Amino acid sequence: MTTKLSLRALLGTSALALAAAAFPAAAQDAGDQEARLTTVTVTAQKVEEDLQDVPISITTVSDEKLDVLKSSGADIRFLSAKVPSVIAESSFGRAFPRFYIRGIGNTDFDLNASQPVSLVYDEVPYESPILKGFPVFDLEKIEVLRGPQGTLFGRNTPGGIIKFDSAKPDMEESTGYVRAAYGNYNTRDLEGAVNAPLVPGELAARISVLYQERDPYVDNAFTGEKDRYEGFREMAGRAQLQWTPTGTGFSGLLNVHARSNEGDARLFRANIIDLGKKGLGSGFDRDTVYFDGDNFLEQEAWGVTLTLKKELTDAIDLTYVYGNENANIESRGDIDGGFGAAFLDDNDPATGPEYGPGFIPFASESSGAVDDLDQDTHELRVAYDAGGAFRAQAGVFLFNEDVFITSKSFDTLAPGRPVNGIATRSNETESTGIFASVSYDLSERLTVTGGARWSDEKKVFEVERTLGPFGAPPLGPIRGEASDDQVSWDVSATYEVNDDMNVYGRVAKGFRGPSTQGRLVFGDEVSTADSETVLSYEAGVKSELFDNRVRLNADVFFYELNDQQLTIVGGINNTVALFNADKGEGYGFEADIEAAPMDNLLVTAGLSYNHTEIKDALLLAPGCGAGCTVLDPAVFDNANNLLGYNISGNSFPNAPEWIANMTARYAIPVSTGEYYAYTDWAFKGETNFFLYDSVEFGQEGYWEGGLKVGFKSDRGYDASVFVRNILDEEALEGAIDFNNLTGFVNEPRTYGIQLRWEY
Repeated sequence: MTTKLSLRALLGTSALALAAAAFPAAAQDAGDQEARLTTVTVTAQKVEEDLQDVPISITTVSDEKLDVLKSSGADIRFLSAKVPSVIAESSFGRAFPRFYIRGIGNTDFDLNASQPVSLVYDEVPYESPILKGFPVFDLEKIEVLRGPQGTLFGRNTPGGIIKFDSAKPDMEESTGYVRAAYGNYNTRDLEGAVNAPLVPGELAARISVLYQERDPYVDNAFTGEKDRYEGFREMAGRAQLQWTPTGTGFSGLLNVHARSNEGDARLFRANIIDLGKKGLGSGFDRDTVYFDGDNFLEQEAWGVTLTLKKELTDAIDLTYVYGNENANIESRGDIDGGFGAAFLDDNDPATGPEYGPGFIPFASESSGAVDDLDQDTHELRVAYDAGGAFRAQAGVFLFNEDVFITSKSFDTLAPGRPVNGIATRSNETESTGIFASVSYDLSERLTVTGGARWSDEKKVFEVERTLGPFGAPPLGPIRGEASDDQVSWDVSATYEVNDDMNVYGRVAKGFRGPSTQGRLVFGDEVSTADSETVLSYEAGVKSELFDNRVRLNADVFFYELNDQQLTIVGGINNTVALFNADKGEGYGFEADIEAAPMDNLLVTAGLSYNHTEIKDALLLAPGCGAGCTVLDPAVFDNANNLLGYNISGNSFPNAPEWIANMTARYAIPVSTGEYYAYTDWAFKGETNFFLYDSVEFGQEGYWEGGLKVGFKSDRGYDASVFVRNILDEEALEGAIDFNNLTGFVNEPRTYGIQLRWEY
């Protein structure tokens, strides 16, 4: 372990040292830039504020760091472990990210699963999991807000929110950029934006586009197809029109956006985990699978956002935000990750086994499709700020979502692989929120803030199985509803110790609304989970030290989840079911550091520790159906029948205790620009994938790193080479546990060249 860590540290700093040694004269002759950190402005409380004044644990990602992390066609999961306490993963690949903050998340792969981490794009929450993967391009910044955000952002935020703010039209200057990259696997990555003031000072437009494509590189050894899987093609665009008529105090911003995503579903790889061992096993080959089923993904999404603002007086502003989002998706995959089935084997030595690789009890191939998704949101809020000690916001939020889903299973072993199971679901969600938040300066140094939100939510659903696999009869339709109303709130205090340091404390209550689950292709039950609530306590310090050369923000936290929503996924009976645990608990700390220790060198680092625990007197979950080694105590009834395994005391799934990250950028100025090197590293600690603990279904901690080296001209040109996953680390990101020891893995090492021009 020590040797590996030393190697990573050496590789991470070697490029910077080489760059500094290669151009010493140039660095001296050109003159150094004075090392200072710039002020970071955030909108975490829906008004623009200095990051250091906001009593919330926040990390921002913007500018060059954002550009580097999403190199080589990366999707939104590039945020995983790049921010303290944040993990992102997906069993749908690029289409359906699942985020976890401070360990709070949801492993459910269902196309209608609710998530306790909300993603907010340009002030509109994207609730459906198939909306959350919208590509990252032409952004002003990303803000990660940790802890419940139930007052200003409302439902489904027990873990926190991730805010994406698009670059807005510039009313005065014609600007733009184009970025083009080419890498291994024939990866093409093109991004650009054009900004045009149509009527200077009053009307401006901005158009942004993204194109990402990679050729397949994984062979199907069962069919003999070469370079069949792991390709993708992503296209997205955004057009914005901003109008600010002179002298009216009014502004309007229209945002129209869309994406098209097609390629392969997540590759589930049979028996890449060895029995009795954690992580990738001896049979793993990144470039080869053995599929006898189909595998593809097709996704479309489009929407419009309208933001209207009006200054009613010098102290009162009115804001209205409307959002409409639509999407559809179809994904089909070879879930068992192999070919054939053990019951086909005739034990003929001449033909060999009729299944593989490894033991395949039965074939599993299925698809899920969101045939139609329509989300409407309205928010109207008023803000008061007369420049005095008192500030306030209040508003109303309306949410409506209609979704129709079709799930299918296929008889992989029959000619033509016909459909043998069909189930449909429709779901309508309506939610209303009324909120208010106030801040008051008790003195020049002490500010208190408090707010509350009343939310009322109702879900109406209908599920039906029209064709049952393995002779199962049709079922339904089954109709039902779930509803709840909750009050969420927060109270905080910020004290200015001196001009360079603030300390704060915050108590907040958040909630996730009731959930329903009815995957009737393989089961006969509709499950529901009551609302979960969280009470969180947080204290932190925000400081700018050494004449603004170091920014250090740190916090400690404790939270308790009541009626924690959990999902059984897979297991012995291939079950997908919701249930509530009595309690869940988490505590830990987070730290963000940004430093300019010397001229032309910028360093950032983040570290977090998250201890999570399911707390219940007795809480049962099924174990695996894949022959794994379950470590939790088995529970039997009086007839010695296995009821399940007691998971009370286990950590949350996909909740590593330790997450660490760092970046370093060193520049060497010359007369026409600068040479630079940028490296970044992230550590994801030991992770368990399921509710139960087992030897096999998890991953030991590992590092991933990247490096970018280039020249940036004063004339707007930037030419660079880059590499991601520089050590070619191979690691499990998740698993399937009902059939065999199946897993899915991280991205391979990628590298390439990038050109960027700004004007």
